[in-house]
Amino acid sequence: MGIIADKIGEIDRQIKKAIISKSSNNSSEFRKIDIMEKGGKYQISKYTQKQVFHENISENELKEKIESLVLENGFRQLNVWTDEHEHIFLLSKKGELSVKKRLLKAEEVVKTESLHNRQKNYIISEGQQVQPLVDMGVFTREGKVVKSMYDKFRQINRFLEILDDEIEGNKSESLNVIDFGCGKSYLTFVVYYYLTEIKKIKANIIGLDLKADVIKKCNQAAEKYGYENLHFELGDINGYKAPFDVDMVITLHAYDTATDYALYNAVTWNAKMIFSVPCCQHELNQKIKSDELSLLSRYGIIKERFAALSTDAIRANLLEYAGYKTQLLEFIDFAHTPKNILIRAVKRPVSPKGSRQKALDEVDRFMKEFNTDQTLYNLFKEAGYME
Repeated sequence: MGIIADKIGEIDRQIKKAIISKSSNNSSEFRKIDIMEKGGKYQISKYTQKQVFHENISENELKEKIESLVLENGFRQLNVWTDEHEHIFLLSKKGELSVKKRLLKAEEVVKTESLHNRQKNYIISEGQQVQPLVDMGVFTREGKVVKSMYDKFRQINRFLEILDDEIEGNKSESLNVIDFGCGKSYLTFVVYYYLTEIKKIKANIIGLDLKADVIKKCNQAAEKYGYENLHFELGDINGYKAPFDVDMVITLHAYDTATDYALYNAVTWNAKMIFSVPCCQHELNQKIKSDELSLLSRYGIIKERFAALSTDAIRANLLEYAGYKTQLLEFIDFAHTPKNILIRAVKRPVSPKGSRQKALDEVDRFMKEFNTDQTLYNLFKEAGYME
């Protein structure tokens, strides 16, 4: 072992966190490196100007790994935290190492524990230079999360995690994406960044909305960021004609039945992936009634929530019938918003007819029991999808 590893070995408490910084090498790939203890193992986060790369190692590998990261990247400073102390390693230009140790104040111990509890393997992490997130007020110019925007930061990463599960298995070199009801498009910009900068996929994205002023500002922003294949158009979800073969459809908080039209378009285009966060599912709330299950419609708040959940269950089943593997996932914590369900649907190579028919039969029985119909169901029926 070298001198840095030897000195780290003299620390008589478990290392909780380490930060490697102040590179003297202008050509160094990484700006800084964070290391966090997680359940007896360590997660390494290596930050470039635009990306972060993660690596997991065991405790036995830690000392030598830290030394190699410091020396190979020309870093001059290493800060190591245990439960009670901070150890500061400074490496001079001549290669001489000095070490200082200081006792943490009570409030610093709490802060360190808090950072440890909050830190996770986010797809977009603090320290990355993501200009749209700076302009949205989520990041400071230094790449730190604005305290009041931490929930938004988590929401963005949760959405990217749900996308990433499918993108990893898709292995596509290019993707054509439609974002229905994009609004101010904070997620549209982030998805473009994620696909092009993190996943290195050639992405063509069109954001669609009904507000002309919003579309104008979004196109200006896309030009400002140099996002050449991100464009915004004025238009209605219902009847929109895509200019390319669509691989992915995103629809976030499309109001009431607008979600149904977006899902219907996605199916007619044979989109490979669908990600939808429905909003304000009023349709069934105005229609459902049942003699046998009247308890579910007797109380206003129960009826409203039952109708909203039923709407998304119907949509999920209809997507299964259309040949998609469909999941209903929690988008963000219920504490932040009751509109927390995301529909993720991925086109199956082969879909067993029996399971497809079962999904449709379940919808038919629901319609009969509650004396109702539903927009996506009607759209499928009118298009002749029902066998």
